[in-house]
Amino acid sequence: MLVMNTTEIMGVLPHRYPFLLVDRLEEVEEGKKVIGYKNVTINEPFFQGHFPDHPIMPGVLIIEAMAQVGGAYTAVIDKVGENQVTYFAGINKARFRKPVLPGDVLRMELEILSRRRGIYHFEAKAYVGDTLVAQAELKATFADK
Repeated sequence: MLVMNTTEIMGVLPHRYPFLLVDRLEEVEEGKKVIGYKNVTINEPFFQGHFPDHPIMPGVLIIEAMAQVGGAYTAVIDKVGENQVTYFAGINKARFRKPVLPGDVLRMELEILSRRRGIYHFEAKAYVGDTLVAQAELKATFADK
């Protein structure tokens, strides 16, 4: 079991505020799964416009948060170097089940379905508590900068 905090995640992902959407990784099991967390606060810049009187986290950013968990996983497992970057390579079967609100803790569970020729295929699910809020199949790879 590997745990990465925000500072360590920034060491393997190129994302920074306001686009770093994962706060920590837990339960990294090579070839099996990874779990990441995002603490959603009212201070998120996207809440200013989505929506001012009814703030909900945009679904596309939930997908991006899950992709960043997968990207951090690929960077750690494959020991991606300083001259490489992890890329989001594909998305299928995205579904949004419930809104994510300020104060929620988003738990993202990614199961590794396959890894072929440097392309990872994940089944990603996002939860708030025990409630499934979003899911998708995601692909990630890495390349030279």
